[in-house]
Amino acid sequence: MGKKRNIHFFIKAKKKRQKISAITAYDYNTSVLASQAGIDLILVGDSLGMVIQGRENTIPVTLDQMIYHTRLVTRARPDSFVVGDMPYGSYHVSLDESRQNALRFIKEGGAQAVKLEGGQKRFHTIQALLDIEIPVLGHLGLTPQSIHQLGGFKIQGKLKRKAEQIHRDALAMEKMGVFAIILEAIPEKLGREISRSLKIPTIGIGAGRFCDGQILVMNDVIGLSTTGYIPSFARRYADVGAAIRQSLEHYVRDIQAGDFPAPAETYPTGKP
Repeated sequence: MGKKRNIHFFIKAKKKRQKISAITAYDYNTSVLASQAGIDLILVGDSLGMVIQGRENTIPVTLDQMIYHTRLVTRARPDSFVVGDMPYGSYHVSLDESRQNALRFIKEGGAQAVKLEGGQKRFHTIQALLDIEIPVLGHLGLTPQSIHQLGGFKIQGKLKRKAEQIHRDALAMEKMGVFAIILEAIPEKLGREISRSLKIPTIGIGAGRFCDGQILVMNDVIGLSTTGYIPSFARRYADVGAAIRQSLEHYVRDIQAGDFPAPAETYPTGKP
């Protein structure tokens, strides 16, 4: 077991220019493996709607589902810092509901922080959560919960006006007290400018080489996506999907040939 990451780790990493590693995870086993690999931050992402539930986007994911998966991750007691991803609708209605829903991630899910998407329009919510001592991870650029308003999964910040707004939002969120900000699907130049101007770390996903850390979806990294689609900014380090399929095909052949179970895999007759 290594040293458990806490919120202070991220500012220290930025000061030391130590790159931050982050990954999504949704269950006990992958969380154990992520921790053993030395991952700094595990995000229990609402991306589970797509990679676990097989949906087209993250919109249908419910708060109860997110709490359930967060609990599975924290049950592994990872050394990684665990962040619960607040799903669509859980922080969009009222500040009181937002506080109550965020508290569930901490009290029931065991998370150390929560993540929510959006810039200026979410400032009141972010402040409300910080005021009750819940650490917040920001998320700017492409915000998947806004897919209908954005018109799809599109790069953000290409136009100067939009880039400046994202940058202003990042500076304001740092001032409010978020401990880090995810930057998703923005031009590399903008990712570099924001990262250089902040004292808190940026964690990029499709935001270029100059962010203070990187995050990817677990299934993309290990090759467990059955859709065949991997984002252009992702890198696949294994083909676990192929290994699972081949194992199951071998299992089927052994059953059909009568090779499984073998005598060593059966219980012998013995004395009562």
